[in-house]
Amino acid sequence: RVERLVLLPGTKVTADSVVLELSNPELETQVRDAESQARAAEARYTELGVRLESQLLDQRAVAARVSAESRQARLRADADAELAKNGLIAALALKLSQSAADELEHREHIEQQRLAIAGQAIEAQLRVQQAEVEQRRELARLRRSQVEALQVRAGLDGVLQVVPVEVGQQVSPGTNLARVARPERLKAVIHVPETLARDVVPGQKAVVDTRNGVVEARVVRVDPAVQNGAVTVDLALVADLPRGARPDLTIDGRIELERLANVLHVGRPALGRPQTTVGLFRVVKGTSEAVRVPVRLGQASVSRI
Repeated sequence: RVERLVLLPGTKVTADSVVLELSNPELETQVRDAESQARAAEARYTELGVRLESQLLDQRAVAARVSAESRQARLRADADAELAKNGLIAALALKLSQSAADELEHREHIEQQRLAIAGQAIEAQLRVQQAEVEQRRELARLRRSQVEALQVRAGLDGVLQVVPVEVGQQVSPGTNLARVARPERLKAVIHVPETLARDVVPGQKAVVDTRNGVVEARVVRVDPAVQNGAVTVDLALVADLPRGARPDLTIDGRIELERLANVLHVGRPALGRPQTTVGLFRVVKGTSEAVRVPVRLGQASVSRI
């Protein structure tokens, strides 16, 4: 919905100038939801990190306890081996103590492996949750940028030409809200009759008459389609614009198809077609009489031949 028209047509604007302001309650609700989901994802990430850190500490405590028990069992087995040399304990007791020491050493090795795997698992789970946090943050940034875009800015330096909406009007995505032009970077658009457009090609010289002055131009594009019996031709203005030149100004354009030296040219007759022979009246020199003579016509333009 259009809330306010900040600038009117004819105003000079910069790229950051706010032209009009829109409102969209649904989009504002989506922004709040997206930001709330982002905060929830960040909280889950923090809670997961604390919980996994606690589990890692428990695993470290188990590994430390098993390591201590393994060292004690090995010391006991070494002591029993010394006693067995002196015949103070039975061989069976020595075997039992050595077996217990070997078992605890094996458990210690397993606990160390489990501790290393626990660290890798924690990193993987945190990366998954971190990815969700980034996704939620990106969605929130996108929604926020859409809300900020409700303040429609010019986007370039120039003059505001048209604002075709009114306050209170409901607009849908894709609606033209404003038009900004750079007066110093205008182009000319002329319409050439389809019967004459076959000789128009990019690069040809042209002249544009703005009613306030004449400026040189050059053909830069020829529309391949025909509309209403004419072909649209774009002209790039190669000289400074005359005063009063502005967008959508009605102009006349003349394209130079070819330059011929030392030729006789006359007003083009109604039935005069290029490369045909017609009968024309020629005034006899020194008299007031005219005689009809056959004339071979050459190149033709809109009004001359």
